[in-house]
Amino acid sequence: MYFGKQRKLNRWQGYDYSMPRFYFVTICSQKRICCFGDIVDNKMILNELGDIIKQQWLWLSQNYDYISLDEWQIMPNHIHGIIEIINKDYDSNGKIFTKPHKVGNVLERSLHNQGTPKILPLYRVIGAFKTTSAKLINQENGVYFKWQKSFHDRVIRSEQELNNIRYYIQQNPINWQSDRNNPANIK
Repeated sequence: MYFGKQRKLNRWQGYDYSMPRFYFVTICSQKRICCFGDIVDNKMILNELGDIIKQQWLWLSQNYDYISLDEWQIMPNHIHGIIEIINKDYDSNGKIFTKPHKVGNVLERSLHNQGTPKILPLYRVIGAFKTTSAKLINQENGVYFKWQKSFHDRVIRSEQELNNIRYYIQQNPINWQSDRNNPANIK
């Protein structure tokens, strides 16, 4: 019998996170340490680590053709973003086809079959972002950086919800003083 701390399941049970949808994600630095820059005059000013986070966030849509980045914002200790997974497109004749994607590492190459490329689920895409960004920060800056385990996600279910989340992300630097991820507000 196990009496240790049980981890809360973060994903929507039974849902296929490789489905074409909009997903809202929040990823925090370990212990919510502020290390990506500062809020100055209600604007986020990235430092060197924040620039790496930005580079690797943009890398997602460059590396995975089925990923489209919508609104996103790096904050001092976390990133909010809307990711759209797109796995179908239309050719010039109006026929639906699956878009190929660039294959990055050995694990992804083993998942790549000969016909239709494998669309990685959201948690694998976020895992790639977290792994590559932490590796670059640790290699290039000689600091030890880790992300908090897991991440928050929400499957966006309507256009109104999408617009509300976009607005929330845009306003995040302005609302930093009351943000629940601001260490000053963590009790």
